Amino acid sequence: GRDLQNGFNSQLGAIMAPSVFLKRIAVTEIYLKTLYLPNMLVKYLHWIGILACITLIICCFLPWAYYADQTIVNEAERTFTGFYSFHNEYGKPGKFLVFFALLTLLFLLLPKVWAKRTNLFISALTFAYAIKTFILYGSCYNNYCPQKLFSLYLMVGCTIIMLLAAGFPNMKLKNSNQ
Repeated sequence: GRDLQNGFNSQLGAIMAPSVFLKRIAVTEIYLKTLYLPNMLVKYLHWIGILACITLIICCFLPWAYYADQTIVNEAERTFTGFYSFHNEYGKPGKFLVFFALLTLLFLLLPKVWAKRTNLFISALTFAYAIKTFILYGSCYNNYCPQKLFSLYLMVGCTIIMLLAAGFPNMKLKNSNQ
């Protein structure tokens, strides 16, 4: 009982002391970078993230879902994209995704710490919006379930890669001790 209480107190102390907590985060980040993502992969992840941003922009113009709804007379109007849905029922999520893909692309290219931190937030927001859009476009309406097309899955995959690229930036920091 005493050992558990001491362990709990030491963990509580780490939570209460910000310097210890930040050191643990730094050690965890170094551990993840050295074991799970080697330096070469982190370097390539930057370029893969840039490619994912460009692919997401292109993906917004491709068909995401096909609804076999007989009330839609024109066959071409049954295919929904990021910028088109019948009577604009689902809005235009392509506008949001293209804007934030361009913003993520810009912040991936900027070699500033504030840009990398902002990019992580924007990429997480884009990923959450992509999940919401995937659920919206992939769900049934009026007893018609859509045929999900490849670009809908590609859209979510690109946002995952963008989030990984933002989470592991390839940036050399200056050592303040020297």
